[in-house]
Formats: sequence, structure tokens, C-alpha cells
Amino acid sequence: MEKIIRWGIVGTGSIARRFADAAKNTKGAELTSVASRDINTANAFADEFGIEKRFGSYEDMAKSNDIDAAYIAVPHGVHASASRLMLNNKKAVLCEKPITVNGGELEDLILCAKENDTFLMEAMWARVVPGTIELIKLIKGGLIGKVRAIEGDFCYDMTDEPDHHAFKPEYGGGSLLDVGVYALNFASWYAPSPVLEITALADVGKRTKVDEHCCVLIKYEDGCIASLSSGMTVKKPNSGYIYGEKGSVHVDRFYAPQKLEINIYDGESYEIDKPFYGNGFEEQITEVCNCLREGKKESSFLPHSHSLYITRQMDLIRKKIGVIYPQDKQ
Repeated sequence: MEKIIRWGIVGTGSIARRFADAAKNTKGAELTSVASRDINTANAFADEFGIEKRFGSYEDMAKSNDIDAAYIAVPHGVHASASRLMLNNKKAVLCEKPITVNGGELEDLILCAKENDTFLMEAMWARVVPGTIELIKLIKGGLIGKVRAIEGDFCYDMTDEPDHHAFKPEYGGGSLLDVGVYALNFASWYAPSPVLEITALADVGKRTKVDEHCCVLIKYEDGCIASLSSGMTVKKPNSGYIYGEKGSVHVDRFYAPQKLEINIYDGESYEIDKPFYGNGFEEQITEVCNCLREGKKESSFLPHSHSLYITRQMDLIRKKIGVIYPQDKQ
């Protein structure tokens, strides 16, 4: 019988709710605990999802014997501190993206995981869904030939929520860290060679001091160019395109596709359906559970090195567009 991995959730927001639904739908995982800074909030969340243990502080859950792994679902600015707390108490950590707000924090967090001999993974759930896995296999297998261009836009309008933490620098706000991280990962999965140059422009809010709309161009050493954008005050179709010498691929919800639209130049066009197992989070929960059963300290799908690679890209982009967080000065 496979070992059941007991999970606790740090935070009770919308992303935590999605994780809770998925955890209860994942074989080999058991959602036993939830922690909030307000015990009443923890109790309400626990009652809704049938969770036995509820904690009024993150520290109490970290010190408990009721979990093997913690999912970090708090705002970006406190990802590092919440993850470190769990790691220092020998709990495996799956931290919501972006895993930290800058590269320095992530280097420290990776060191903390190694010192505690404990598992750490960024919750870039889109990397392990069936559609992404299939598309990576097809692109690397030469389906559309050498990749020449990549496009990805993830933009939405939340101007009706001006006080949301996504608009606050202290919480690691801005479109780049919120959803641009998906676009950067998307490009990295299909780009054929190392990055040569990154340029960026952004609309930085006068009130918010964070990027409300950001456009990035990445040129790779072999000439391929990725055109990416993220936004919190502008709507765009969240589509992605990969253009090769022999054909192209279009995907809606580009970062985690469930349908691949293949167009082979001078050939056939067809679609491949690759639905999620549930709401899209089950796959990453399964990946962590499998890693823990195998004694791994990081995932081969989402290794520490890749998370650091993307985080350093975001550091560079923020430097170019002039977005600074309090954590950058620490």
C-alpha cells in the first residue's frame, strides 16, 4: 500500500480553495490541516472542506505532527518566510508561484531546504498538466521543426479591486510576478537555446508603484524571439503560439492548455485534446506525493534551478521597468 501524504494549507484565499478541492480528489493525498492567522477563518475553511485540524497560526501547524507537506497559499511577499518556517520544521513545501519575489530570497530558501534535507518545489502547476507534457514532447520531437517564435499573453482587468494585494509592492505585486511568470515559463519550455537578451516596457502605476501592464521580448542565441505580456488593467485573449519552420501550434489558456491546435504548413491541421484530471491542481499534488515517497528533495519537472532561472529573469525585467520591492533592499 502506498504511503498517504498528509497535507496542510497555509492560507485560506481563492487559490487555497482550489488546492483543497484538488487535494480531496487526489489519490494518495490527504488534506488534514489548514492554518490562518485568524482561527475563525481557519475554522470556517476547515468546516467547508471537511478538514480535521485547524490552526490559528502558521507556527502551530509547522510544529504539529499532523502534516508531511505544506502548500503555501499566502501573498507573494510572504512566500519566503512561510516556506522557511515549514522547512525549518522538516515539512515538505509546495509554494505557490512565484516561489519568492526575488532571486536572493530563493537562493536562501533553497539553502534552507538543503540544510533541513527537506523537499521544496514551486507550484508552477501548469508544467505538469497533460497538455503541457504532450506539447513539450511534440515540440522537442520536431513536429513543427526548429522553433522560430513564441507568443504568450496573460492579461486581465482588476481595476475594480484597487486595494487588492496584487497592487501593493510590499506583497510582491504587479502583473509580472502575478501572471507574467506563466508567460516566462511558457517560453522557457519551448525555447531552443539560451537567452541572449531581454528587453521590457511597462505601465507602472503612479499610485501602486507596480507594473500594471508589462511587455517583454526575449531573444535567444539561435535567433528565436519570444513576445510576452502580462496585465492587471487590460484585457487580452490569453492565447499562446509557437511558430516553427514546418508548422505552428496555437493554445488557449496558453500556460496550461487542454487543447492543442496543430497546423503543419503544406500539410494537415488537427487538434489534440488533453484535459486536466480535475481542476488542474491534482497533477502537481501527485508529483509532490510521488517525490516524497521516492525520497526526492526536488522535482525533475520543476527543479530548483529552473525556478531560480525564471526568478532571475523577473529580477532583470523589474530592474528595466523600475519596479522595486521592500524585499529587494534586504
